[in-house]
Amino acid sequence: MKRYFKAFSYAWSGIVHGALHERNVKSHIAAAAAVLLAGWLTGLSRMEWMIIIILIGLMIALELLNAAVERAVDLVTGEFHPLAKQAKDLAAGAVLVFAISSAIIGALIFLPKWLI
Repeated sequence: MKRYFKAFSYAWSGIVHGALHERNVKSHIAAAAAVLLAGWLTGLSRMEWMIIIILIGLMIALELLNAAVERAVDLVTGEFHPLAKQAKDLAAGAVLVFAISSAIIGALIFLPKWLI
């Protein structure tokens, strides 16, 4: 049972490291705070809140995974390699795809409420 709780400690350390040291994670946390404030001021429904919270959680999780891929690639090779670049670009591309999708969903949720 002790090892089970130790795993949570490691996971929490990763989250804290990302929040403190990763520029993109910081940016996503700031954007999440703005969206949460906008949601509170707008008066979102329960379903809208669930969607927003899922999107925020997945966006931050995906950014943490992107940072992990970058670290792992950097650990394996210290010099430029086309496959290392592809791995990093693919991970960053996944983040971008989800960020664009999240922005579209956010617009679909917020714009009708703001334009009425």
